[in-house]
Amino acid sequence: MSEPVQLSKLISRVISGEIRIPGFQRGFVWEPQRAALLMDSIFKDYPIGSILLWRSRSKLATEKQLGGFDLPDPQQDYPIDYVLDGQQRVTSIFATFQTTLPPHAEDADVWLPIYFDFDAQADAQDPQFVALLSADVDPDRHFPLRSFFDPVAFADLYKSLPQARMTEIVRVQQRFVGALVPAETFESEDRSSVAIVFERVNRMGVQLDMLQLLTAWTWSDDFDLQVKFQDLADEFESFGFADVGADSDLMLRCCAAILRKDPDPTALVDVNGADVRAEFERVATALRLAIDFLRKQLHVRHLKFLPYPALLIPLAAFFSVRQSDPITDSERLTLLRWFWRTSYAHRYSGNPYRNVRSDVAEAISLRNGQPSSLAEIDLEVDPEFFLTRTFSPRTVATRAFILTLASLTPRSLISGATIDLDEVLSEPNRKEYHHLFPRAYLTREGVADANEINALVNLGFLSRAENRTISDKAPSDYRSMLPSEISDIQASQALPDSLFADDWNGFRRERSMALAEIAARLCELEPKSPDEYE
Repeated sequence: MSEPVQLSKLISRVISGEIRIPGFQRGFVWEPQRAALLMDSIFKDYPIGSILLWRSRSKLATEKQLGGFDLPDPQQDYPIDYVLDGQQRVTSIFATFQTTLPPHAEDADVWLPIYFDFDAQADAQDPQFVALLSADVDPDRHFPLRSFFDPVAFADLYKSLPQARMTEIVRVQQRFVGALVPAETFESEDRSSVAIVFERVNRMGVQLDMLQLLTAWTWSDDFDLQVKFQDLADEFESFGFADVGADSDLMLRCCAAILRKDPDPTALVDVNGADVRAEFERVATALRLAIDFLRKQLHVRHLKFLPYPALLIPLAAFFSVRQSDPITDSERLTLLRWFWRTSYAHRYSGNPYRNVRSDVAEAISLRNGQPSSLAEIDLEVDPEFFLTRTFSPRTVATRAFILTLASLTPRSLISGATIDLDEVLSEPNRKEYHHLFPRAYLTREGVADANEINALVNLGFLSRAENRTISDKAPSDYRSMLPSEISDIQASQALPDSLFADDWNGFRRERSMALAEIAARLCELEPKSPDEYE
């Protein structure tokens, strides 16, 4: 049903509670000057687009305010018109002209009153309306639009104007009094139809982000996709994976991989909302199992230690199948080989989603007992990997290196005690890895290349306290602080004897070879002999 509505009627219907905002709509985002431009368009009779309303007798449990204003409860017998498209325009019109509802104190600075500017050039291009702070208002120049539908307030302001401006402001006011807003009303009690209309309208207009679209698509009284994601973020927080639920793109890609076998979130648009709601617990369980696998099998205690967050997508797809069946040893080894090879090959760098999509399909095949090439990734790991890459927890190489050391069950360099990986790897910002050859010592010895000093090969698990104890000492000097028998400590961090002989070049060569052999073993590659590394 298409029926234009007068501005005054639109405002009164909002105040009476007849027009409201559904919970799946995004918040008010327009800047005040954009609202002023809308007023200029209304005044000049320019097209402003039609608003779309959904008329229903159902009251939603998750509806929002309008801008910074608390909307009153509707009268019981009235149908409610929920704004599906045009929220920004409705909010701007309401906030500009209404004088009944006060804004929240915390929102008082968000909305600026809009004024007609008598001195503005009256032409087709330049706006004659402006949003102003009270301190910037000139009463002789600026006339507030909020008085236009309040006869007493308008008369008080009007009588102080010069005659020419009296005539002008009446003309302006009457233009708004007679203005009509195009409106279409969609009547249905079928919630899925409403979500489809909302999604299609926004495809043609202002593009919402994919989570908002999917929230609209899957929305029901007891299911809100954004709330479900936040619930998962809260659940995963104690495991160091709150960022999974908070990363809407990653979550949507996991959902798409599970529900559509395609990690592109747009694959979800054509999924029936009822199917998403019915399958969401399978999605949540798959993520729980994937995170549990990462924690127990790979010592990943925080999402930021994953070489690629996208590694979670094929893993979640794998665990979305046969969820009640335990994983087999063969499946576990294949997943581990795939994880390490993808990480050391930097396979998801650049534009990764062709490989992610392929891995999703192969992971599902693996879990279904079908032939799978998931772990068939060409790769060679040689000492140069650890010699030429500097340590930075933001890089894929460093994260793979940290997890490689973690696989050795590392021991404290000084006490010899097993390092608590739950503590050390629970927070990416903790400084629990430091130089084995101290920077100050190497600088003193004439090693000037910072990239050489900070290369992966020279880093190990070393707490802040241990690092302070070692300070700038030569390794041969701090060797006396270590237990007399240190072979287990050395093996747990791949430390050659050349470290404590202060042989910098020998240490770099021997440790990089040892690390390459460990990485090859994790990737299930054939280790090279020392002669082949030369």
